[in-house]
Amino acid sequence: MKSGLLAAAAAAMVIGAVSGAQAGATLDAVKAKGFVQCGVNTGLAGFSNPDSSGNWSGLDADYCRAVAVALFNDPTKVKFTPLSAQQRFPAIQSGEVDMLSRNTTATLTRDTSVGLNFAPVTFYDGQGFMVSNKLGVKSAKELNGATVCVQSGTTTELNLADYFRANNMSYNPVVIESQDEVNAAFFAGRCDVLTTDASGLAGVRASVAPNPADYTILPEIISKEPLAPAVRHGDEQWYDIVKWVVYATIDAEEKGITSKNLDQFLNSQNPDVQRLLGTSAGMGKALGLDEKWAYNVIKTMGNYGEIFERNVGANTPLKLARGVNALWTNGGLQYAQPLR
Repeated sequence: MKSGLLAAAAAAMVIGAVSGAQAGATLDAVKAKGFVQCGVNTGLAGFSNPDSSGNWSGLDADYCRAVAVALFNDPTKVKFTPLSAQQRFPAIQSGEVDMLSRNTTATLTRDTSVGLNFAPVTFYDGQGFMVSNKLGVKSAKELNGATVCVQSGTTTELNLADYFRANNMSYNPVVIESQDEVNAAFFAGRCDVLTTDASGLAGVRASVAPNPADYTILPEIISKEPLAPAVRHGDEQWYDIVKWVVYATIDAEEKGITSKNLDQFLNSQNPDVQRLLGTSAGMGKALGLDEKWAYNVIKTMGNYGEIFERNVGANTPLKLARGVNALWTNGGLQYAQPLR
């Protein structure tokens, strides 16, 4: 028995040594090169979209910048790698990118067989359908026999098959690898229906449609699509950093802290506020960051509500309501774990 215990202890020491050797490898590499390499969509309005000068904007792009601010206190210390749906997982697995922030749905198989750790959800979405008004369709239940444009290699393609099978309807898929080509096929009249995440449909209608008023997004949402940043398995420190950057922006909104009023909270006697803003030490050390990491993120990028409204909210071309992306205190799903 004693020798068994000694062997178990020795094994635990070896495992601990291996884990310790691997811990922080990504953070060290990012610090050494001086920027975060972030995988994003090739172009999706409101989430990650380059302008004619190559400047990226969008909710996903802003979370790449938020991680850069947590590390370097500089939102420009990020390089964007545009990735197709097929390219995104090999890119993160191989180390070509340090993180994905690319409207990617967290699923069990992506967590396990693909080897991803998903940060908190930055946008709760669901798959929908868009049609030309000329089709005269008001519901997805009226799409029996329709031709549907869909991107290959996505949960969208799988959900589409499930929905039509479950509703005993038939459809003719037009499956294309590039989302840009999927959109082009739809607007060229090659298919009756375009399907993707509802937020993506809103972005396509606002930025790609010849005349947005000629197209309708049908009311049915056929899936749950929790979109979240992701990192590789195997580096818990890096995962913790990306995860808590997201939580910090949500926590700030819960506490009423914005990029504009942030400094008014620096003298707060609330221990939760002190931990978030770094006036009480400990949270930075726990992550291997400066104690003001969250302060810098909120000051530079804003809280979750500010990031949402700036990129996809009511005053943007997408005109998306907060809906389920509202704080839990307002009937939504956004909720930060305690920073303590």
